[in-house]
Amino acid sequence: MPGKNDVGREGLLAATEKLLRTIPPARVTIPRVAREANVTPSLVYYHFGSRDALLLAVVDRVTVHDHREPPKGDPATALAAHIAQTVKLVRRAPYMNRLMIDELAQAEPDETRDRVRHMNLELIDFYRTLLKADGGKQLVEADPFYLFVAVLGASDFLSSAGPLIQGLLPKNTDMDKLADGYQAFLVKLLMHGMMKSAAD
Repeated sequence: MPGKNDVGREGLLAATEKLLRTIPPARVTIPRVAREANVTPSLVYYHFGSRDALLLAVVDRVTVHDHREPPKGDPATALAAHIAQTVKLVRRAPYMNRLMIDELAQAEPDETRDRVRHMNLELIDFYRTLLKADGGKQLVEADPFYLFVAVLGASDFLSSAGPLIQGLLPKNTDMDKLADGYQAFLVKLLMHGMMKSAAD
């Protein structure tokens, strides 16, 4: 195990991401991250300067998608893959959306809010690019903003409503298997709504 202050920036990001898998963002503090990484809080401040900067860096690390480039290949296949990837991301980091909504989107300074806004606008542009690349061949005409909201909202529900859902299921339910089934169902459901029918 590394000694105090032997952990670098990546180790601190990994420790923060690990905490965000199990506890709400409000409980992820600099001292708690330092304890998780076995370092002093001053090292966390040295690398990131503030809690908001640390949390924003974790969001950047977890949501590594490059949506600036046009999708390669068939747009419908790319959309289905993106939906599946979004569900997997939310499963891997269930508190990430709460972090962005509850804290970073309202954070000071303005640069943090602007960065969160930019991340989400990149996703909306990704959907716009997909729809344009398809040119109405396979996918229905859709507002990229609504598509963004639908994919993100539906992907997040299984995690955010976890206690409610678990209360509806038998105690021995395999939650990983359930999540796999939900992911497949969600891709099929959203793609069914996005694909043109013979009548179109």
